[in-house]
Amino acid sequence: MTAKYLVCVLGPTASGKTALAIQLAQHFSTHIISADSRQLYKGLDIGTAKATPEERAQAPHHFIDTLEITEEYNAGQFERDALALLDELYKIHNVVVLAGGTGLYVQALLYGLDEFPATPDEVRQQVRDDYAEKGLEWLQQQIQHLDPDYYQIVDTQNPVRLMRALEVCRATGKPYSTLRSGEPKQRDFTPILIGLEWPREQLYARIDQRVDFMLQHGLIEEARKFHPYKAYQALQTVGYEELFAHFEGEYDLEEATRLIKRNTRHYAKRQMTWLKKVHGLVWYKLGEVEGVVGFVKQLLDPKKRQ
Repeated sequence: MTAKYLVCVLGPTASGKTALAIQLAQHFSTHIISADSRQLYKGLDIGTAKATPEERAQAPHHFIDTLEITEEYNAGQFERDALALLDELYKIHNVVVLAGGTGLYVQALLYGLDEFPATPDEVRQQVRDDYAEKGLEWLQQQIQHLDPDYYQIVDTQNPVRLMRALEVCRATGKPYSTLRSGEPKQRDFTPILIGLEWPREQLYARIDQRVDFMLQHGLIEEARKFHPYKAYQALQTVGYEELFAHFEGEYDLEEATRLIKRNTRHYAKRQMTWLKKVHGLVWYKLGEVEGVVGFVKQLLDPKKRQ
């Protein structure tokens, strides 16, 4: 049977993953799987830096605009759905491209997620009571302190995942991440991991520029449209939360802009911390497309290149 490959374009936010993924997909005449937990949602176009219709016309994209804002979705569902899609795509293509920004989604697809035993009811209830009283920021701080490794890849705006990790930490006395088996599930494809590398100052400048661009091109109007849905998981996202607080009079637009830039930089820093621990990741700078293509070609079956 011909070997199948998943070329994973990974990197922090604003590093240029979309552009490189499209170039690779065009070169290998194949499809792109988005592993971004927010680009799944219809309407969140500007704030999630979703590939534009023009960009999507250059290569087929999947897992973009598939959910309504009120629907919930998680890494386990993504693992199941993406594997099913790959089964179909590999009937036609030997190579598929993944563009990834959500670490837990990437990890779920490449290696699978572990199943953990149920925690005692009293521990689970206490965690929920504490969260209800102290809020999301407290929950984030707990995980950052008790399990910094998991904090790098978990969606820190998802209280369900954070509470689950805290339950396990409290019940076992061990970090949630240390209980993961580390044994990858069997996959029918070989991952090729490409990381996009930027000097920190340049990446942060790109983030600031992109936030300014988003605000100039409709992010405020987009956020105002979804303000009534702010309680849903999809809207608990950098860019929207700060503008919701601005709409509600907590601070002016200048302060909201500063916070969006700051919080996006913090998110990028967490992404980079996780990426530096990914085994087998080969780093490239944006613009080195020929080098990336050549590297990928070397790893493919030479008799069955696409």
